Amino acid sequence: MTELRLRPARTSDVPAIKELVAPLARAGVLINKDTVAYYEGIQEFLVAERADDAPGRLVGCGALHVMWEDLGEVRTLATSDAWRGRGVGRALLAGLIERARAVGVSRVFCLTFEVDFFRRYGFEVMPNQQQLDPDVFAELMRSHDEGVAEYLDLARVKPNTLGNTRMILELSPEG
Repeated sequence: MTELRLRPARTSDVPAIKELVAPLARAGVLINKDTVAYYEGIQEFLVAERADDAPGRLVGCGALHVMWEDLGEVRTLATSDAWRGRGVGRALLAGLIERARAVGVSRVFCLTFEVDFFRRYGFEVMPNQQQLDPDVFAELMRSHDEGVAEYLDLARVKPNTLGNTRMILELSPEG
């Protein structure tokens, strides 16, 4: 297998990220976002490229969005069709979890159709939303971020979340 290189995304990666996301958005697996949203969140993204290829030819991407002091979300985890099943998603997820630990996040959330994939890496289906302190819930309600609204299971995002499963990973302090 060709070796992968993970790196933080750059603004020049936005067209390639959109290209990776497009077929998954058409299939209803990921949410289609405006280009400006990718630029605004570029610092959250890791990208994967073949180590033996020219930089910028992406085979996968993923983002970590910090939602609260102890809570982050894995978002926009996408792999090109040609690279699906070859460890790209696993490598990106590991990198995003490493980032979560580095910034002090102790729980990582995802909203996914790929339950088995995330379960293999320790994520568990969230039994309910009562895992939030009421004061934290009230603060999160002030967010304009759609991912936060999805996490909170707000009615206005129901069309985007139907059929998805909320999952969470409790990070051990030692890594």
